[in-house]
Amino acid sequence: MNKDLTTGKPERVLWEFCLPLFGSIVFQQLYNIADSLVAGKFIGENALAAVGNSYGITMIFIAFAFGCNIGCSVIVSQFFGAKKNSEMKCAVYTTFISSAVLCLLLMLIGLLFCKDLLLLTNTPQEIFDDSKLYLDIYVWGFPFLLFYNIATGIFSALGDSKTPFIFLAFSSTANILVDIWFVRGFGMGVAGVAWATFLCQGISCVLSIIVVLKRLSMIQTDERTPFFSFSIFRKIATIAIPSILQQSFISIGNILIQGVINDFGAGVIAGYSVAIKLNNLVITSFTTLGNGISNYTAQNIGANILSRITKGFQAGIKIVWILCVPIVLLYLLASSQLVGFFMDEPSETALHSGIQFLHVIVPFYFIISVKLIADGILRGAGMMKQFMITTFSDLVLRVLLAFIFAGCFGAVGILYAWPVGWIIGTSLSVIFYMRGPWKQQRKKL
Repeated sequence: MNKDLTTGKPERVLWEFCLPLFGSIVFQQLYNIADSLVAGKFIGENALAAVGNSYGITMIFIAFAFGCNIGCSVIVSQFFGAKKNSEMKCAVYTTFISSAVLCLLLMLIGLLFCKDLLLLTNTPQEIFDDSKLYLDIYVWGFPFLLFYNIATGIFSALGDSKTPFIFLAFSSTANILVDIWFVRGFGMGVAGVAWATFLCQGISCVLSIIVVLKRLSMIQTDERTPFFSFSIFRKIATIAIPSILQQSFISIGNILIQGVINDFGAGVIAGYSVAIKLNNLVITSFTTLGNGISNYTAQNIGANILSRITKGFQAGIKIVWILCVPIVLLYLLASSQLVGFFMDEPSETALHSGIQFLHVIVPFYFIISVKLIADGILRGAGMMKQFMITTFSDLVLRVLLAFIFAGCFGAVGILYAWPVGWIIGTSLSVIFYMRGPWKQQRKKL
């Protein structure tokens, strides 16, 4: 069901729109969590380390999927808010065509160079083969990941956050069962984990694309919609490229940090891989709430109702902090149980490193969540220069300080770099938000 985000009380509109988005990304993250869980429980600590070691590289592919998602979503939201149905449909078709070309290029690069990336990150020999196998299968399944994310962006642009939630709830639950079936039933090891994800994401992707095309066919236009427009492509690229660069450089930064982590051995890698999955579950969920704010912002800018942006920001902070409280308490009070849950017989090193990560990072979720909401507004408003400045400030600081602190404090020093980057990045995001074109309306409130 398509929904207009330019009417109604902003807080209520965002609760109804963003909560299914939050649920969707939780289920999407279950794909990666299920991989680590099954690998650690049913294969062994080295398998868990192999899947975790591959995660930084897979995040590069996810970065492109995310960029295409948000680029399409923001432009489609603006056209939808402005009631320009023909341009809106053309934006969808243009995204599909350009993303198909991008997908082929990325798959070729992935199949040719994933091994080199594993070597670059000092992947230990005992987990190298499994890491390479997992990545090869992952790359073949990348089209499903990419086009599912685009479909999700289109649903969100049309104000529909419930449909992707239904697809993901079904497919991610099935993924856990298929993971166990392939690993325990067929003894496929790490390959079974990868193929289960491939299969379940594929089904979810195909179903979502079918529904998107059906939904678009029901939207009436006064003229024949072209299948590709270079002018609309440029608008999408203006949003998508900075978003891809943001996520890509974050992924590259994570790969560099993973290289530092790898120097401390398989036990630390295993503990770190569990903790980073738990952390990314939260951060990606909050980022998705920020994406919902982007759709809200874009629709209201398309409709030229700037006064609703400030109210949306305030409502977004309230929503994300309400969600932060139980998450922070859970991660701090049950950290040992959460980390231990992923491993059958965890070594003391693996368990300690995972718990340590959570205890250092988790209290700062209240800060980074503000940045992600502010970033959502900047992105929805097309303020990509400011958006990139905040992102790179956070990233550069975290990577540089990770190398410096690791030399001074050991593995735990890497973790201290995260809060510093988050605090500075959040400060910049809020400053840029306060200077947005809705400033005059905010003064009148």
